[in-house]
Amino acid sequence: MRTQTHPTEKETDMNEFRGRTAVITGAASGIGLELARRAAAEGMKLVLADIEAERLEAAVAGLGVAPTDVLTRRTDVSREDDIKALADAAFARFGGVHLLCNNAGVGLTRVSWELSTADWNWVLGVDLWSVIHGIQHFVPRMLQQAEGGHLVNTSSVAGLLSTPGMAAYNVAKHGVVTLSETLYGELLAAKAKVGVSVLCPAWVPTAIHESARNRQERFGEPTPAEGLSAGYEQRMANAVKSGRLTAADMANEVFTAVKEDRFYVIPHRKINNAIQLRTDDILNLRNPTQLP
Repeated sequence: MRTQTHPTEKETDMNEFRGRTAVITGAASGIGLELARRAAAEGMKLVLADIEAERLEAAVAGLGVAPTDVLTRRTDVSREDDIKALADAAFARFGGVHLLCNNAGVGLTRVSWELSTADWNWVLGVDLWSVIHGIQHFVPRMLQQAEGGHLVNTSSVAGLLSTPGMAAYNVAKHGVVTLSETLYGELLAAKAKVGVSVLCPAWVPTAIHESARNRQERFGEPTPAEGLSAGYEQRMANAVKSGRLTAADMANEVFTAVKEDRFYVIPHRKINNAIQLRTDDILNLRNPTQLP
């Protein structure tokens, strides 16, 4: 249960997952797929969404879940209508949603002045607006459930730091953190039986550095990275590939946090020093310290 108390909060009951329903976006690969695997192992019913429909179906085939306990939907999370349709389908099929993982995300590495409006719209649409719309279309119905529920919003350590070359991603992920923190306070004030956590991983060996494969046509093709942007792009790809904690580790951390009703989920604890350094820069009115 909760690791700390608040005079206005009402306890949620997410110690038991079996028989409850999890909705996971970005479920065809990476952290989303591992969240689905862990939810399946916990005996949950699954609503799995991804823009890669064929890859999603292939992933589901390996979960060992009865067809009656899983629903898949091709979902473009940057579109509000798709998120609303996902919520409608989930509640219609299973009657409730107890764990919502707003997890889908993309990455793009460019220096700030080389990002086009389309680049910004793509990254913010997938990484931030999807979470906003997830809250809009799921939370009101989750609040009406007698058994409550829990949201997990996937941010990143990029939501706690400001790494050069990742402006759009940083802005989106900072947005997810502050949105989640705001929602946390509001749910407490409402004495709701719905909790929220924010997941902030560092480098995990997923395919996020290859996100352009799923860039929707309406956003056009990204301009090839050159010069400083190319250097940052290669650095990001190397960092992602070298991540020591896996997507499965992220899923395990998430389920532990949900059971504890813990808000911050920061699996890469070595990043604490960088977070502290940024905080000290702010409190001491010091120019941002640039890490190697």
